[in-house]
This record gives sequence, structure tokens and C-alpha cells, in this order.
Amino acid sequence: QEQVKESGGGLVQTGESLRLSCTSSKMTFRERAVAWFRQVPGSEREGVACTAAYSAFKKVPDSVKGRFTISRDNGKNEVYLHMDSLKPEDAGIYYCAAVASFTPTCGLMAGQYTYWGQGTQVTVSS
Repeated sequence: QEQVKESGGGLVQTGESLRLSCTSSKMTFRERAVAWFRQVPGSEREGVACTAAYSAFKKVPDSVKGRFTISRDNGKNEVYLHMDSLKPEDAGIYYCAAVASFTPTCGLMAGQYTYWGQGTQVTVSS
């Protein structure tokens, strides 16, 4: 069984919104930093949002600031990435990742995360 699993990807048109979900049956996200990364065609893996344990800190890069929001539903043990005003350049495979141990903040570097989902495809048509 996958330790981390993403869902919610799909095909949308430019300007539309999409919400991705991440959950785990093996760990509790509330106490972990969780992040979303994407692999965009033609570019390196990029962190697009992270939330620290207990949502004490959140971070998004300038490339998605104002459009992407990370949030949690701890009762469902889910972390969401809500994406607004999607652009073709947002297309790619989106991965959810969680740290193995507590950190008071979160970062957007892939090396900070241990557990990864299989990815969910986001396609944005132009």
C-alpha cells in the first residue's frame, strides 16, 4: 500500500481551478511537514507549496503565490493543494511528500522529504 497518495488531478482549461488531495493510511499528517511538488515538462522538480507541522508555517514560491493554497483537514488526515487560475505552465505531475520527522517549519526542497506519493497528473489546456 502506498504510504502517501495523491488524487484530484485531471484536465482543466486555462483559468480554471483544481484541488488536489493527499492522504496517508500510514502516518498522521497533522504532525508532519507536507509539501507539494510538481514536475513540469521541460523543467526540474519544483516545490509549489508546503505546510509545516500543525500548519505553523506555510510557504509557496513566487511562481504560484496568490494562486496556490495549501491547507489541511486533520480530521480526514488530508492535505490539499488548491490551485486557482491555472496556466498551461502549471501542467505536470504533482507529488505530495511528507517528512519523516518533526521540523518546525517546512521547505520547498525535495531532499527535505522522505515519503512521496505516486503523483497525479495535472493537464492545463490552452
